[in-house]
Amino acid sequence: MATNFFQQQDSARRKTFQLVVYFVLAILILIALVYGLLVALSMYGAHEPVSWWQPDMLLLAAPAVGILVGGASALKVAQLASGGQAVALMLGGKEVPGTTTDARQKRLLNVVEEMALAAGVPVPPVYVLPETGINAFAAGYAPGDAVVAVSQGCLDYLTRDELQGVVAHEFSHILNGDMRLNIRLIGLIFGIMALSIIGRSLMFASRGRSSGRQDSRGGMVLLGLGVFVLGLVGAFFGRLIMAAVSRQREYLADASAVQFTRNPDGIGGALKKIGGLAEGSRIDTPRAAEAAHMFFANAFAGEGLAGLLATH
Repeated sequence: MATNFFQQQDSARRKTFQLVVYFVLAILILIALVYGLLVALSMYGAHEPVSWWQPDMLLLAAPAVGILVGGASALKVAQLASGGQAVALMLGGKEVPGTTTDARQKRLLNVVEEMALAAGVPVPPVYVLPETGINAFAAGYAPGDAVVAVSQGCLDYLTRDELQGVVAHEFSHILNGDMRLNIRLIGLIFGIMALSIIGRSLMFASRGRSSGRQDSRGGMVLLGLGVFVLGLVGAFFGRLIMAAVSRQREYLADASAVQFTRNPDGIGGALKKIGGLAEGSRIDTPRAAEAAHMFFANAFAGEGLAGLLATH
C-alpha cells in the first residue's frame, strides 16, 4: 500500500507543536513547585500559622525562575551559535574535500549533491566521522550554514540507495528547521539545570558557615536542597519532552526522505542493516551525548529509563 507521506508530515508537525507546548507547561509547573518551596521555607521556624496562598511570594518566584531559566538558556544558545561545522569538528569529523580520490567518499559527495538539488538548497560541506556504526546527522541554523556528516560505517556498509535514503533524511532536518529547534531545546534544558547548580552552591555555602544562627543555616540548607531537587526534576521532564520532540521530528524526516527519493526501500534497508550490525548505530566519541538528538539513529543503546529518554 502506498505511503501517504504528506499526511505523515502534517501529523508530525502537529504533534511537535503540542510537545513544545507541553515543555512550556513543564516550566510553569516548575515555577509552581518553586513557589511551594518558598512558602514552605516561610513556614520554617514560624511561631504563627502561615497561609499557603501568598501572592507576593508567587510574584517573586515566577520572574525569578523565568529570568534564571531564560538567562541561562540564552547563554547556552549563544555558545552554540558557531553553527554546524563546530558540531562536526566537536564529534571528530573530518571534511571530505571535493578533490578526494576515495571511491566511497566520491559516492557520498555525489549523493549529497543530488539531494541538495532535489531539496533546492546549497550543497553543504560534508564530514565523515571515524565511527564503525551506521549513523549520520545534519547541523546548522539554516540551509546556508548547514553541514551533513555520516559515519565511516555508512560508507562501508550501505549501498548507494541506502546512503541516499540516510542523506535525504538529514536534508529534511535542514529544511524543516529541526536544528534550530534542537538548539533551543538544549538551551532550555541547560536553563532548567541551572536551578540544580544554584541549589548545590547554596548547600555548600551553608555547610561552610562556622557561625550564625542555626535556624538560618538550616533554612539555607533546606532551600539549597529544595532548589537542587527541583532542578533535577525539571531537567528530567525537560529531557523527556526533548526526546519526544526529537522522535516526532524523526518521523517527519523519514516521511520527507521518501518524498525526496521516491524510494522507501533505501532508508528501510539502512535501518535493517543497523539492526543486523554488531555496532548498530553506536557513536563512541565522549562528546556524542551533547548531540545525541541530532543523529539519524540512536547513538547509544538504551534500556529501561534510558530507553524512555531515547531521542529516536
